[in-house]
Amino acid sequence: MRGDFGVLRAMLRGIPKHGSHAQNLQGFYGTQAGDYDRFRERLLQGRAELIARLQLALPRAAHVVELGGGTGRNLEFFGTALDDVAAFDLVDLCPALLARARARFARHARVRVIEADATIFRPAQAVDCVYFSYALTMIPDWRAALDNACAMLKPGGVLGVVDFYHSTARPDAGLVRHGAFTRKFWRRWFAHDGVRLDPEHLAALRARFPRHELIESRAAVPYLPGLRVPYYVFVGRKA
Repeated sequence: MRGDFGVLRAMLRGIPKHGSHAQNLQGFYGTQAGDYDRFRERLLQGRAELIARLQLALPRAAHVVELGGGTGRNLEFFGTALDDVAAFDLVDLCPALLARARARFARHARVRVIEADATIFRPAQAVDCVYFSYALTMIPDWRAALDNACAMLKPGGVLGVVDFYHSTARPDAGLVRHGAFTRKFWRRWFAHDGVRLDPEHLAALRARFPRHELIESRAAVPYLPGLRVPYYVFVGRKA
C-alpha cells in the first residue's frame, strides 16, 4: 500500500513539462520505478494476450524488438518461449526503468537492454517482430516511432500494440464507439501524466497493416471504482 501511495503521488504531480522527453520521463518515473510493475499490473491489461498472439506468429529463432519496454516486465509474458527467441532488444529512454530491466535480465544473454529513442533506434538487420506495450501513447512523435517500427520489420514481419485509446465520434463500421464522456474524460485524465490518447493511433495502424487482428476492450482502474478505461490489442503483418 505504501508503494501505491508513492506511485499515486507521482501521478498526481504529473509528468514534468519543461525538459526533454528523456528528462521528463526520468523525472516522472525515477521516484516510482521500484513500484512501477506492481501498481500497473492491475491497470495495464491485454499484455499477456498481445504476447500470446505474437508468439503464434513468430518463426523460431526470431529477432524481437520492444519499443518503450521500460522495466522489462512484458518479456516475462513470453515464459519459457523466451528461450526460443534468438535476440530480444528492449529499448527505452528512461534510465530508472531500464535499471530494473537490466537487473531482471542480467543472466539472459539474448536480451539486450538499450537506452535509445524509439523514433530513431534501428537494429543492424531487419527483425521479425516489433511491439509497443502501453508505449505508443507515451511517445510525443508517435508517427515517427510507428514509421521506424515498420521500417525495421522484415517483409511478413509482425507488429503488435496494446494501449489505451478512445474512439472517434463516428468510428468505422465494426469498431466500438465510445460516448462523449469516455472520449473527453480519459483523454484529459491521462494527459496529466504524459499519456496521449488519440484515435489516430488506431487509424494509422489499420491503414499501415490491412492484414491485422484487433480486440477492443475495457479495464478497471485502481482507486477509481466503477470506471473502466478502453484499451485495444492490435497485431498486424507487414506486406
